[in-house]
Amino acid sequence: ADNDPERLSEAVDAARYASGGASVTGDTVDLLDLRSTREWAAHVEKDFGRVDGLVHLVGGWRGSETFTKTSLDDWDFLELLLVKTVQHTSLAFHEALQRSDRGRYLLISAAGASKPTAGNAAYSAAKAAAEAWTLAMADYFRKAGKAEGAEGPTSAAAILVVKALVHDAMRAERPNAKFAGFTDVKDLAEAITDVWSKSAAEVNGKRLWLTEQP
Repeated sequence: ADNDPERLSEAVDAARYASGGASVTGDTVDLLDLRSTREWAAHVEKDFGRVDGLVHLVGGWRGSETFTKTSLDDWDFLELLLVKTVQHTSLAFHEALQRSDRGRYLLISAAGASKPTAGNAAYSAAKAAAEAWTLAMADYFRKAGKAEGAEGPTSAAAILVVKALVHDAMRAERPNAKFAGFTDVKDLAEAITDVWSKSAAEVNGKRLWLTEQP
């Protein structure tokens, strides 16, 4: 899903090509609108019969030269992109994910949430807030599983932590750059898929590190 139809179309075409013509569909959704996000969740479950997962990969970054020069306008911007979209998608999808026998909610987060730097105050705080919200959702899944008579959660919310992402086009543009500690988007895709190979209890409420842990 994306709020930009053109960008969404390009992403869907790329996903189809990369997966050998697999069935890939896209919806134009404004994740900053809770009602629209709830409507999207409802029609996805209705159209496909169940919702097995949602991966939150909404990007956005703003930083400052020093802590003193931090602009709270940057916080306002990042709070919308990095926190509100997590709140809206989790509230819209958590019940459908719990109804699935393999529901997963994955937040792609950043190592900076655990080790903020002076110039990244707004970004790190927003990522930390998104992580806290996701862990609260994990507690919902834990309690819901027990309420249904299971020994543990039957669905899960987890956090995949990266330093930053890199792809082939970035390497082509900067052939001499090392991108130390960065996670290739292909490796991220494999890590996302791997979450479904584990039980809900193994991943629920966990930070899964794809870069060096601070």
